[in-house]
Amino acid sequence: MPANNLSDTSGNLVDHAAASADSAIKTTQRATNSAFDSLAGGVQDLRQQAAPLIARATSQASDLAQRGADTVRETTQQLRDRAVRASDSTVNYIREEPVKAMLIAAATGAGLMALLSLVTRSDNRK
Repeated sequence: MPANNLSDTSGNLVDHAAASADSAIKTTQRATNSAFDSLAGGVQDLRQQAAPLIARATSQASDLAQRGADTVRETTQQLRDRAVRASDSTVNYIREEPVKAMLIAAATGAGLMALLSLVTRSDNRK
């Protein structure tokens, strides 16, 4: 009988150890699931907090791009207006002072030719 008693005792110990291991596994699974749920909630909270920030940054970038485009358009229009005024002024000067305008054009052409010949002469020496 002692062998049978020993066998029953060791069987009980094995059953108890298996039950303890099973309980530990279930407890670990519950803790892991709880941690994952908590992590998922934290990620969702971060998404909800980030969404308005991203929307605001996108809106600010869009506004900045629009202001930049408007500034470029305004500057381009100002340059066009200045070019038209300069052209009109030049045409008026030529009408009012044709001889002076011709002399200025000839002097400018001669100056540019002299500059060009100096540049080409220095290139030929190299």
